[in-house]
Amino acid sequence: MSVLNDLAATIATRKGADPDTSWTANLLSKGPEKCAEKFGEEAIEAIIAAVKNDRANLTAEAADVLYHLLVMLAARDVPLDDVLEELARREGTSGIAEKAARP
Repeated sequence: MSVLNDLAATIATRKGADPDTSWTANLLSKGPEKCAEKFGEEAIEAIIAAVKNDRANLTAEAADVLYHLLVMLAARDVPLDDVLEELARREGTSGIAEKAARP
């Protein structure tokens, strides 16, 4: 298993955990909208680090983005495997062609 798969599995186990003892459970208890908001905040922080060419901070913020993406997916019951299957489906397809084929 990959680190992302392991993290997604850990997040899934935190869904029913005590929000007072788990950051993940705390986020999930606030609902999908709050999880999405937190993901957006982390994405902006990663963008700022990239613009500032702050490699160390960008690395840390990218990890935060991936974690919060997985929390947001869990909040909406979208398994990581579904996202990975979508990426696999797109593999070998030009990004321009793939985007043009979307409805």
